[in-house]
Amino acid sequence: MNFHHIAGAACRALMARKDGPSLYDVCDPVLSKYDGGDHHIGKFYRTALGNPALRPLLRRTGLAELRDGERLAGLQQALIRARDDAAPDWDAIGRPVAALLDSIALKHPNPPAAPTAGRMPDIAEIEAAIRTCGAHLLRSYSRNGFIPTYAAFNLIGDPDCGGRELLMALNGIDARGYKNSTLLFNLARVFIARSPARALINPPWRGVAEPMWEPVQIRHRSAYYDAFFTEALLSFIETGLASADQANAARRAIADLVEFCVVTSKEEVRARDGAPFHVITALPPAPHPRFSRFFAQIKQDLGFGIYVPDCDTTACSFSAATQAGSTDPILEQPLIDFYAGYQVGGGSNEPRVTVPLNNNIDYDGGIVTWIDNLAGERPFGNDLDPTLNLDVLEVSFRNLARWKVIETPQRLTTVQRIIGFQKRLALSGAFRNPRSHIYYLPELYCAYFGRCYAAFMALPPTAQRTIDPDGAFDLIRRNVLAYVEDELIAAEINAFDAALALIALGHLGASAASFTPALQCIIRQLGEGGRRGPFKAYEWNKMKTPTRILVGGPEVTSAFVLMGLALARRALTGRN
Repeated sequence: MNFHHIAGAACRALMARKDGPSLYDVCDPVLSKYDGGDHHIGKFYRTALGNPALRPLLRRTGLAELRDGERLAGLQQALIRARDDAAPDWDAIGRPVAALLDSIALKHPNPPAAPTAGRMPDIAEIEAAIRTCGAHLLRSYSRNGFIPTYAAFNLIGDPDCGGRELLMALNGIDARGYKNSTLLFNLARVFIARSPARALINPPWRGVAEPMWEPVQIRHRSAYYDAFFTEALLSFIETGLASADQANAARRAIADLVEFCVVTSKEEVRARDGAPFHVITALPPAPHPRFSRFFAQIKQDLGFGIYVPDCDTTACSFSAATQAGSTDPILEQPLIDFYAGYQVGGGSNEPRVTVPLNNNIDYDGGIVTWIDNLAGERPFGNDLDPTLNLDVLEVSFRNLARWKVIETPQRLTTVQRIIGFQKRLALSGAFRNPRSHIYYLPELYCAYFGRCYAAFMALPPTAQRTIDPDGAFDLIRRNVLAYVEDELIAAEINAFDAALALIALGHLGASAASFTPALQCIIRQLGEGGRRGPFKAYEWNKMKTPTRILVGGPEVTSAFVLMGLALARRALTGRN
């Protein structure tokens, strides 16, 4: 997005012809100032939507259908009920907003076909890029005392979230503040999508993963991120391309990252049978997430005050600690027993998926996302993500002997049911569909399946046959490779897309020749990040509610590029 695009989009938004009530005409009379009721919804409105930066862009965008006085009054009455009712009927409140939301059309990226691949980059170019990415991660750790990741709001929202999904979320999430933010963000989405400001807030981009070029990015730290930075630094050491000083610095950083994962972020919860269990929380208490004071208050004001542990952060943290050789006692817990209590089946735990945004897939055998804390809080309700379930399998394979998975029939059944869930995704092709995923893109699912497949293939052949007697992993591998080779890298990609493609191709044993488009993309885009790093920040993961919140950063891109290039180098040279 260049200056002319920004200036033109801003000018058109500021000079648009208003043809109906604006967002502020709707909300100011009921949410700007009031006595009684829920104070949070007004604070959220003033902070997130009525702020001086957004108001000029949207004040001239009106909706013609709201010139109907009865419809406008109905929408405002819904907001008043959300504000004032002690026990709001969220389904009734959400319906006027849902009807407006269905008037907009958003699409997932559909990149054009890529030109014919040319020359395979030289090994020297690949190794230089690995060194650049490794140095970037170590430099960032040295400067910050951790490796940061960033969150950014894309206010236009997710293409998979329409009126139906809004009502699902309002009925399925628990915290009132989170319901408030979901309701108001989705109302704002309508005005943004039907405004010239749309071109400024959601400009086009190259590839699939969205670049994080929003002006406000919130820096923070989480065990989930530290787990993957651990894997990247381990990969850097294993290539042998780090200098002696860099290797030592990487080992010190890894020790700190692992401690943050399994010690600082540890939280006690109760398993389904009431037994105490230690898991890993998404965001530990302050000051550990390293928010600025300003953004810590903004987070609270926007309704994100409570975070609970989640199954994905727990799995990835245990995996990173295992790979790093940690001896922390937390790893002795048979995590798969805990996950069994969060596994969806046809019985009493089926209602655990309270926010079924991706109910186009069969959940049976899958593990849900969020873990109840000791107080029983579950502010986000619960959902189920396919990629998360790959992480559960991966950590189970890495700790197969320690947790006696094969020797314990119940544990083996839990693992096999997750594999069955993944097999159905592959057979149906649903893993290709962005709607099937809650927090990730299909291309990231492919990369994470590559990690999972590598951990599976590292097991003894007898263990592989016991776990997967029907050859599900081979079936999934073929389907994932077909998607990556025939769809993902056959189209135009960006550096993050390319890194994920290389991770999938490298782990799944693709032919070395198939690496060419992704390697060319990475070498071509090296340096695009300017002073912030070798590459730009791209969408790593996201939340679809309360609006589209992207997570990533320049360091994240460097980490995934490093891991992808290391796998490509090994395939091309036979060296780690």
